[in-house]
Amino acid sequence: MRASRPVLAVAALGLLAAGLGGISSSANAADPAFTVQTLHFAVKTGPTGAQACDIIGDLYLPSSASSSHRVPAILATNGFGGSKDDQAGIGKAFAARGYAVLSYSGLGFGGSTCKITLDDPDYDGKAASQLVSYLGGKVGIAFTDAKHTTPAPVLNVVQLDTHDHTAHSSTNDPRVGMVGGSYGGQNQFAAASVDPRIDTIVPIITWNDLSYSLAPNNTAKTTGVSSSTTGATKIVWGLLFSGLGIVDGVQHAADDPPRLVPCPNFATFVCPALVYAGTTGGFDGTSIAALRHASVSSYMKKITIPTLLFQGENDTLFNINEAVATYQALKAQGTPTKMVWQQWGHSNSTPAPGEIDLDDPNPATQYETARIADWFDHYLKGSSVSTGPNFAYFRDWISYSGIATPAYGTSSTFPVGTAKKYYLSAGKKLVTSSSGIAADTQSFVTPPAGLPSSLDPADVLGGYIPGPTLPELDLPGTSAAWTTPALSGALDVAGSPVLNVALAAPTAKVTQAIGPNGQLVLFVKVLDVDAKGNASVVRNLIAPVRIPDATKPFTVTLPGIVHRFAAGHSIRLVIAGGSPNYRGGLLPTPVSVTTGASSQVLTLPVVN
Repeated sequence: MRASRPVLAVAALGLLAAGLGGISSSANAADPAFTVQTLHFAVKTGPTGAQACDIIGDLYLPSSASSSHRVPAILATNGFGGSKDDQAGIGKAFAARGYAVLSYSGLGFGGSTCKITLDDPDYDGKAASQLVSYLGGKVGIAFTDAKHTTPAPVLNVVQLDTHDHTAHSSTNDPRVGMVGGSYGGQNQFAAASVDPRIDTIVPIITWNDLSYSLAPNNTAKTTGVSSSTTGATKIVWGLLFSGLGIVDGVQHAADDPPRLVPCPNFATFVCPALVYAGTTGGFDGTSIAALRHASVSSYMKKITIPTLLFQGENDTLFNINEAVATYQALKAQGTPTKMVWQQWGHSNSTPAPGEIDLDDPNPATQYETARIADWFDHYLKGSSVSTGPNFAYFRDWISYSGIATPAYGTSSTFPVGTAKKYYLSAGKKLVTSSSGIAADTQSFVTPPAGLPSSLDPADVLGGYIPGPTLPELDLPGTSAAWTTPALSGALDVAGSPVLNVALAAPTAKVTQAIGPNGQLVLFVKVLDVDAKGNASVVRNLIAPVRIPDATKPFTVTLPGIVHRFAAGHSIRLVIAGGSPNYRGGLLPTPVSVTTGASSQVLTLPVVN
C-alpha cells in the first residue's frame, strides 16, 4: 500500500485497500521472464457512453509472447482505495506463467479519473469491457500519456477467439479471465454482465447485494441475502468507505475537478444515502435500488461463464452469506461455479500460512494460489488440470505445515453438515432435547436513538488491534441470553446458524406502522464461552434484524461461520438491543422472549 494512505486504512483495510494481499511492490521490468509498461486508456462510460475517463494501467507481457506465439490474458483491478500497483504480484507471477496481464486502477482510484460508481455495470463494467477490446487488439484505446496524444502500439500477442459466450461472432475477442478482491471482485461481475467475450472470473471477498453489505437485515429474506426491508447501518465501515473515497478524490482533484461535486468522488446518490442511513439507521428505497443496481444480485442471469468464488471467514464487511447467495444462484441457473471459504478477509487480512501470498505467488506452496492458477490454466489455456473440489473451507483447528491444503475441508456438495438443534429453555439454557424444554421469560429494553449497548469488538479495527480485548458484554437489561452446558466433546460448525424465534414487543405493534423507522431492530449473535466463562462472538459476526412485524415468529439467518467449539466450552445465543458497529432502532422498545415451545430453536450446521 502507498505510504501516504491514512493510518486507519493501513491498519484496518488490508485486502480492502490493496485489493489482493496488500501488495505494494512495483514490477521489475528487468525480469527476463516478462516486460511491463504503464499505459493510459481512453474509455467512455455511463448509460449512454458519453462520459470520457482516463484509466491508468500496467501491462505485463511474457517475454516469449509474440504474434506467432499468442498467449491468454488476465485482467485485474484494485480493491476500494487501492490502485494498479496492488496487483503487481499477480502481474509478475502470471506473466511468468505465460499470461498477458493488464492491471489497472479502477474509476476514481489510483490515478484513474471519473467518480467512484460502486462497480456499476454502466460505468465500471463498460470501462473494463473497453480494456478487453484493447487486449483483443483494438486500436484507439491505449496511449502512453494521460492526455491521450500518443497512441500505444497495437497489442497483437494475445490469443483470440472467434465467438463470444453467447455463440455470436465477435471481434477483438481475447481469451481472457479476470481476478481481483473486494471492490475488484465485484468489478468482474459488472464486466461479465456487459461483455460476453470474457471467459472466466475469480471474484474474491466481494458482495452479492451491497444494500445488505452496508445495512444488513438477516430476516424477512426475499432472495439470497436481500430482504424486503432495510437492515441496520454499519457505522464504522460506512465512515471508512466514505473517507477513503473522498481522500482519493481530493488527491487527484487537479486532474479531474468535476469528480468532487456534488458528492465528492462518489456517484451523486451516495452522499444523501449516507446521510439518510446515518440518521435513520437504514437505507431508503431509492438508495436500495441504486445499491442493488451495482450488485450482482440484480443481474445474476447475465453471469454465465465459469466462476470461482473466494470468501473470507474473517469478514464483517462481506460475510460468507454473500458468497453463498451468489454461489447458489449461479448453480441454480447452470453456471459452472465453485466456492472456497478462506481464513482471511476484510476483518483480518493476514492469510494463514500456505494459503496465499500475492507478493510472491507460488502454486506449489499456496493452496489458494494453486486453485487460481489451475482455474485459469483449465479455462484459458485449455489444460486438463483439475479445478479442485466443488466446495472447500478452512479449518483453523487443523495442524499442518507448508501448504494449507490439509486445513481445508472439502465437499462435492453444498451446504455441508448435519442440522443440530438447540432449544431455548428456562434458566437461560440451550437444551438439545425437545422434551427438556421448560417455560420461562426473559425481558429487556432496546436503547434509544440507535445507541450501542454492548462491548462487541469494533468492526474494521477489531482484527488488527494487538493485545487483550475487552470482554464480550451487554449492558444489564439490554439483552437476553441462553447457554448450553459445557460440551463433552469438540463441536465443529461450517455454515450459517439459523434462529427461529417469537417475541413480545407491545409498543412495536404501534410504531412499526410508521414504516422501517419504527420497526424493532435487534442484534443476534453466537458466542463461544470457554471453561473460565470468557465469552467471545464467533469471528465478531453479528446478525442485525429489522423486524417488519414483531407480532409474528421470524427466522434469522446468521452470517456463516467455520468454528470449533472446544470440549469444555459452551455455546451461547444472545439477542441484544444494540451494537457499537451498527445504528440500532430509533425508539426504545420493551422486548420479552418466552420459552417453552420447540419452535424457539437455534440450528447449527455441524460437520463432525
